[in-house]
Amino acid sequence: MISNLGTPASVVIAERAPFGVLADGRLVERVTLGNGRGTRATIITLGATLQALHVGDRAGELADIVLGYDTAAEYLAQPQYFGVTVGRYANRIAGGRFTLDGRAYQLETNHGPNHLHGGTAGFDTRIWTIRSVESGSEARVVMDYASADGEGGYPGALTATATYTLNEADELTIEHRATTDAPTIVNITNHSFFNLAGAGSGDVMDHRLTLNAAAYTPVDDTLIPTVARASVAGTPFDFRESTPIGARIRDGGDAQLRIGRGYDHNFVIDGEYGALRPAARLEHPGSGRVMDLLVTAPGVQFYSGNFLDGAVAGKGGRIYRQGDGLCLEPQTFPDAPNRADFPTARLDPGQVYSNRMVLRFSAAPN
Repeated sequence: MISNLGTPASVVIAERAPFGVLADGRLVERVTLGNGRGTRATIITLGATLQALHVGDRAGELADIVLGYDTAAEYLAQPQYFGVTVGRYANRIAGGRFTLDGRAYQLETNHGPNHLHGGTAGFDTRIWTIRSVESGSEARVVMDYASADGEGGYPGALTATATYTLNEADELTIEHRATTDAPTIVNITNHSFFNLAGAGSGDVMDHRLTLNAAAYTPVDDTLIPTVARASVAGTPFDFRESTPIGARIRDGGDAQLRIGRGYDHNFVIDGEYGALRPAARLEHPGSGRVMDLLVTAPGVQFYSGNFLDGAVAGKGGRIYRQGDGLCLEPQTFPDAPNRADFPTARLDPGQVYSNRMVLRFSAAPN
């Protein structure tokens, strides 16, 4: 058990413990990273999932700000991608089809006519192996998963790693890396649902969002991008200035909001792809909690929790309803394997795929 993660310390602590046992007898472990400010991040080996993230408000009161479950079994019984690592390909691929070096591949279609988040047996359903747990000036856990050639219909044997690092500056860094033995496609990200007021406390419509994105990718009625990019200017997708999420989400005159049942779109992040740069700021005025997101990816999928329908009870038995959490998923663009005008999703032997994101937390005064 964690006994000293909430006390001031010069060492950021990482501790490993059992989390639960699945119906087939497989053990799920957890690693909790904690700093002297009381910030705690709990990562479980099922799906390399961010299961809990406790962050202080302006008064120093801690709350868990990510949606999820209390037991390992619930993550498989009621899959909602809460905090998981998604892959091999996060987001959607049209028709589940793509062609690589002249060969056509057919993936599972698990979201209408399209492939979503690696399918029903994606990386989120796998037990990842803990390779290292470190305490010190930073606390870190490294997990990996070996995906066999042909798994899920994807070519190439892929080795993926997920690294979570917490420091004393209240920065949680998540990095996904991968290598392959044959040409393949890769798009791995974290799928946390955030509510800075505390998971299960209500909806996030009062949260204020800033996105450093002058363009986004509009979608068709199956949520597949139609054009490479469109200006956000003059639309409900303009978050270049801090804006409450609920301010325009019910704009019935906007076809894109109707298609997505709210926001479920890829935003093209300003700046150089591959360089770590500011992508988003999320603020909760009531608590003062602020989360800055820095990314290396070309895009961020902003999803306003539109498909949460009250059918799922999460931590503490609290029902999660529409808009009770939001996702900011750094990624390669949806359907990139089928779009030469999008940043490539291709990975070849000898290359290293990398997607790094930094969640930087602070508290604003009244």
